[in-house]
Amino acid sequence: MREYLLNILDQGKTLTPEDIFLCIIMAVVIGFVIYISYWITHVGTIYSKKFNVSLIMLTILTSVVMMVIGNNVALSLGMVGALSIVRFRTAIKDSRDTAYIFWAIIGGICCGAGDHFIALAGSAAVFVILLLLGRIKSDTRKLLIIRGARNHERDVEAVVFECFGGKVNLRVKNTTSQNVEFIYELTDKQLKAAVIKGYFITERLYQIENMEYVNLVSQTDDISG
Repeated sequence: MREYLLNILDQGKTLTPEDIFLCIIMAVVIGFVIYISYWITHVGTIYSKKFNVSLIMLTILTSVVMMVIGNNVALSLGMVGALSIVRFRTAIKDSRDTAYIFWAIIGGICCGAGDHFIALAGSAAVFVILLLLGRIKSDTRKLLIIRGARNHERDVEAVVFECFGGKVNLRVKNTTSQNVEFIYELTDKQLKAAVIKGYFITERLYQIENMEYVNLVSQTDDISG
């Protein structure tokens, strides 16, 4: 029984130089597919070329690790223990970046395990899906923040209702004994429609006495850290 367990732990597959070269070449190909896909479908304000290049490196390194481990249980357990001490504290701004990281890791695993067809077929499917849907922009909303005197509360509500026809969503209303603050949620379509009609919301609101500030803030569904 002891010898059987030792054989399982020491079990491994000897790779020829041709096999190693083929696995690395396939990992490079998959990495470049991921690179091109990220470059084409990126819609953020800041494109990180370093992050994109690191996806190629991650694919190649993962395939190398898989070739080293092979079917060796002892090496796999040692690798898990070694990587468990690694901590990544970089905030992911876009959930799609996480998907690209998983794509690079899975592509590297498939190449290192010798399943080249699975790596190519899976990467091709993901590439086509991202090419068709990857440039969908984040849902952008506008927050209209208004703060003024409480005795002009009705005037503020009347101006907002007049400009947007009552279709605006009131998210927050804070009041004190002296002041009142409104937070409305708008869309770009509502703002453009108001401008076309000749309603300039900031100018109309600042005509009200004792108006402290009027802020217009963009809000997206991107993840921030």
